Amino acid sequence: MKKSTHIGLGFRRDFAVELLESDSVKPDFIELAPENWMGIGGYWRSILDQAAEKFPITSHGLSLSIGSPDELDISFVKQIKQFLDEYKIEIYSEHLSYSNCNNAHLYDLLPIPFRADAVKHIVERIRIVQDILERQLVLENVSYYTPVGAEMSEVDFISNIINESGCGLLLDVNNVYVNAFNHSYNAEEFIQSLPLEQVKYMHMAGHEKVADDLIIDTHGQPIIDPVYELFEFTTSIAPNVPVLLERDFNIPELSDLQAEMDQLRTISSNQWSTNYATKG
Repeated sequence: MKKSTHIGLGFRRDFAVELLESDSVKPDFIELAPENWMGIGGYWRSILDQAAEKFPITSHGLSLSIGSPDELDISFVKQIKQFLDEYKIEIYSEHLSYSNCNNAHLYDLLPIPFRADAVKHIVERIRIVQDILERQLVLENVSYYTPVGAEMSEVDFISNIINESGCGLLLDVNNVYVNAFNHSYNAEEFIQSLPLEQVKYMHMAGHEKVADDLIIDTHGQPIIDPVYELFEFTTSIAPNVPVLLERDFNIPELSDLQAEMDQLRTISSNQWSTNYATKG
C-alpha cells in the first residue's frame, strides 16, 4: 500500500491559539521544542493538551548539546524522556552541534570540529541518550558559517556519526542549501553522499541573503524557489518521511504557511508517488 505524505508545522506560541481554532491551516502534525513546554502549568499547559488532542506531535530539542565537551546532563535527558512518554512523542530530534561549554549555556548552536575524535565523543554520547530515552535519537545537519579545525569533510563527519551510533538523520534541506552557498560546494552532491536510508525526517525553511557571498539561516522568510528545487531533488532519492515547515518569527498569515505546506506536499507527493510506482 502506498505510504501517504505527511507535512507538518512548527508549533509556536505566537499562533498556537489561532492554529487550534482556525481552519485556514491544517498540518498533518506539529513539532515543538520540549524545553519550551516541559513543566508548565495553567493556561499554556491547557493549550499544549489541546494541541496534543488535535495533532500528532514530533519534537525538536534545543539544549541537548550533543557535541559539548561538558558531561551529558543525565537529569535533563530523563526529563525529556518523561515529557516524550507523557505526550506519546515518537520522534525526538536535536542539532548536531553544541550550546553548552564550561557550564555556560551559549544562546547559539556552535559547529563541532569535523574530526575523528569528535565523532567518537559524539557517538558515545548518542548511545547513552538513546539508552535513556528508549528511542532512537534523530540528529539534524546544521548551518554553520566557518569550519573549525576540520580534518574531514562535513558529509563524512555526519555520515560517520549516523552510521556508527545507530541514530537517525534529520535532513534539513535549507541548511544544506545555506552551507553549499556559503562554503561553495554542490548541494545535490552533498545530499547524494549522505546515508539517506537513515533519514527519518526533513525540515524546510526560509533564509535571508545578507551579502553577495553570505546567507543566514533565519527561519523568518518564505522558502525560495531554489530551495524548493533542492527539496524536489532530495525527495527523488530519499525515503518517504515526515516533512516539517519551520517558521520561527516574522510570522505571516496562517493561510500563507498553508500555501507553503501545500507546495511541499505537491512536490513530495509527486516524487514519492513516482518512486513508489517505479519500485512497485
